[in-house]
Amino acid sequence: MQTGLYVAISSQMALEKRLNTIADNIANSGTVGFRGAEVKFNQMLGDTKPTKVSYVSEGEEYLNTNTGSLARTGASLDFAIKGDAWFSIDTPGGPALTRDGRFTLTEAGELVTIKGYPVLDAGGAPIQLNGGAGEITVGADGAIHENGNQVALLGLFEADFSNGFMRYDNSAVMPAIQPEPVVDRFDVGVMQGFLEESNVNAIQEMSQLIMVTRAFDNITALMRDSEGSLEEAIKTLGGS
Repeated sequence: MQTGLYVAISSQMALEKRLNTIADNIANSGTVGFRGAEVKFNQMLGDTKPTKVSYVSEGEEYLNTNTGSLARTGASLDFAIKGDAWFSIDTPGGPALTRDGRFTLTEAGELVTIKGYPVLDAGGAPIQLNGGAGEITVGADGAIHENGNQVALLGLFEADFSNGFMRYDNSAVMPAIQPEPVVDRFDVGVMQGFLEESNVNAIQEMSQLIMVTRAFDNITALMRDSEGSLEEAIKTLGGS
């Protein structure tokens, strides 16, 4: 049994998944609020009695929770989150979370993302403002004031990604576990007039891409050599 071939195939499957995440990270290194993805691999023990063979798992994708750099814009409807929390938005695919705080007002006064998705409050309802009611200011707690009067509250949510997640429109994510509103967290707040940049280090990701590509090529060469050795052995035994 060519157990080495099966181990090599499992390694290639794992490396292919890592290549996909690296490519996605690099493509979004300039995307506002983007959180890069990493892949965790585990060893799997095959039932190949009497010999125990270790395979590489396909890999489990997880989000890099490091905060991206903050860029000052000075715009009244640009927001960044300080701490581990997310804005909630209503998309055609359902509620999603994002760190991209580039918001605008519709003619009807609805607070929306640059894609036109409604921004939600802590109760999951769209935020409605009056664009003509005066200056819009937002406190660290997410309270929105117009001309000094509180009119709404930006929803801040904490998410558990341990059961996985799906991406939506690049920087948005949909966790498998329902997110919960942030309550009494002094380490979480909103910064008006700032945006969070992608947390992806493009140079580091390019280095990872080169390393993973080389590893993939090396395994391919190993599989080719293994297959060649098997063919030679068959020819030798067949001719004896």
